Amino acid sequence: MTKRWTRRPDGSTWGDWGDDDELGRINLVTPEKVLQGVREVEAGVSFCLSLPLDFPGGTALNQRRHPPRIAPTEDMNGAQASFYNVRMSEMADWGDPRYVDVWADDVVTLALQYSTQWDSLAHVGAEFDADDDGTEEAVYYNGYRAGVDLVGPSEDARGDGSGHRSFAHHLGMEHMAFHGVQGRGVLVDLAHHLGHEFRGVDRQTLGEIMRADNVVVEPGDMLLLHTGFATKLIEWDRQPRPRDLFGTCSWLDARDPSLLEWIAESQISALVADNYAVEGMLGKDADQDPSRHSFLPIHNLCLFKLGVPLGELWYLHELATWLREHNRSRFLLTAPPLRLPGIVSSPVTPIATV
Repeated sequence: MTKRWTRRPDGSTWGDWGDDDELGRINLVTPEKVLQGVREVEAGVSFCLSLPLDFPGGTALNQRRHPPRIAPTEDMNGAQASFYNVRMSEMADWGDPRYVDVWADDVVTLALQYSTQWDSLAHVGAEFDADDDGTEEAVYYNGYRAGVDLVGPSEDARGDGSGHRSFAHHLGMEHMAFHGVQGRGVLVDLAHHLGHEFRGVDRQTLGEIMRADNVVVEPGDMLLLHTGFATKLIEWDRQPRPRDLFGTCSWLDARDPSLLEWIAESQISALVADNYAVEGMLGKDADQDPSRHSFLPIHNLCLFKLGVPLGELWYLHELATWLREHNRSRFLLTAPPLRLPGIVSSPVTPIATV
């Protein structure tokens, strides 16, 4: 394939795993890294790291992402929304009075980033002069192009008559799913040290907390940040108020250049938090910076430059409690996204085993 870029962003990993790479730092989740995760299993206890997928509730967190809606599928003759609690003894064509089976079959309409999720490398790109010709293009990790590699909205975005209105021909979640997302997870318990205070966590603060808890992150590890935000979502029981959603618990301070440098130098394979966006959703810049820059610098760094997938709205309360009680921070993490071709994000039900 012809190389898609002449110039890559400063500090990026574009091309480090080949011109056609679609995994980014998930490439660092090697067989040895999987074994390192397995070696952390001592008690055989597992923790679900997903919220119920109908949390947070409503659309206050993001007006574009609606709660899931569940409905029956059509019946065997194509009647809409009717295959639920169907007695096979009463089915006209397919049944028989002798059969005792009762059937239910359903379908869900789900915003893939409504609740506990992975952001793929196709979720956020940037306007960047990848051709080195003085003109910025809309590109994603490793130079994949908007409108060419990520198509939509259109009536046949996949180009095969399937009717998809958007489709990631490259960088979709299916690549991460096929590779497998299983390895060593490392948790930093921000909530234990900072409580539910709404504050940014810079490099110095993060380092102090990691040293206090003897947390060590090595290349290929998946880093999880427990802020307590998802725990509050459970308490609010699908009825969060905007002032609670955007004024509770900690977040990574993307305005701290040394923090961004540490994320890059750490060689983590994934970055996960139990809050909304890992970094702070603080609105437009207050300082009126005239330079061209990213609205969400950690998204730009991780997804666009480094190829580090982001996990958001994970539920970490019980895991963090158990790890602290046992003076541990490492565990086996298993967190594959859906293997659905063409999607740029995915709900996930991660499992931590200790």
